[in-house]
Amino acid sequence: MTRDEADRLLKDYVKSERMLNHCYAAEAVMRSLARKLGEDEEKWGMAGLLHDIDFEVTDADLSRHCLEAQKILTEKNVDPEIVDAIVMHNEAVTGRKRETRFQHALAAGETITGLVVATALVYADKKLASVKTKSVVKRMKEKAFAASVNREIIMECEAIGIPLNEFAELSIAAMLEISDRLGL
Repeated sequence: MTRDEADRLLKDYVKSERMLNHCYAAEAVMRSLARKLGEDEEKWGMAGLLHDIDFEVTDADLSRHCLEAQKILTEKNVDPEIVDAIVMHNEAVTGRKRETRFQHALAAGETITGLVVATALVYADKKLASVKTKSVVKRMKEKAFAASVNREIIMECEAIGIPLNEFAELSIAAMLEISDRLGL
């Protein structure tokens, strides 16, 4: 499946502009992580792009989220390793723990995008260009800030060998590359 085919497939299932932007942000972060770690950029990017393909279909029901994605993506013959990483980004639905670098990267990478966006939105200009690494790291410690963002999952960046400061910097830079698309 090409990137354009994946984008069309995503848009068949996801209608919310906010959710699409989240998927694009996750794709950007995953591509950057793949480059840094010497992994397959297309594969990792595809996982980021498609990771929430079933979010609207399942009505954000976390007891079903990713299981529907597994069906959709398997039917479309998406690489089983991509499907596995996507399913495991909601490990609670599987009863298993994330183990692979790909699984940890997707979970941490898609989660940090929420914290980065929330940080951008507190600035007067609401722009990613204003977001500094130290601000994101500081916000990690403020549990009430973007309270729905799971800090433990973001910290899985360490499981892939990237310290939090470096992970935040990489994520901000990746998202900045598509800031026009994100409207930030």
